[in-house]
Amino acid sequence: MADKEGKRVAEFAFMNTADPKKPLSAAQKEYIRRADLERLRNHSQKLRGRNVATGLLIGAFVMGIFGYTIYSVSQERIMDELDDEARFAMSRGPRTGAN
Repeated sequence: MADKEGKRVAEFAFMNTADPKKPLSAAQKEYIRRADLERLRNHSQKLRGRNVATGLLIGAFVMGIFGYTIYSVSQERIMDELDDEARFAMSRGPRTGAN
């Protein structure tokens, strides 16, 4: 049991050097600031890549909906023309052998 306790204390000995009651030195503050900036830089690069991929995916989806809508509207014009032809044919009357 003593070996476990001694080993555990040795593993976390570095924690004794950072006393929260003592103020940090200027070098320690500078190191923390640089480490935070480096972490932020790495994280922002990953996040930027994900944002670009998400933006492209959403853009492709929107363009697909837009293209389908334009295609559908153009099909409706063809249907309107067919309806006009049908109305014209009905107004002329039925074709029989007597005409």
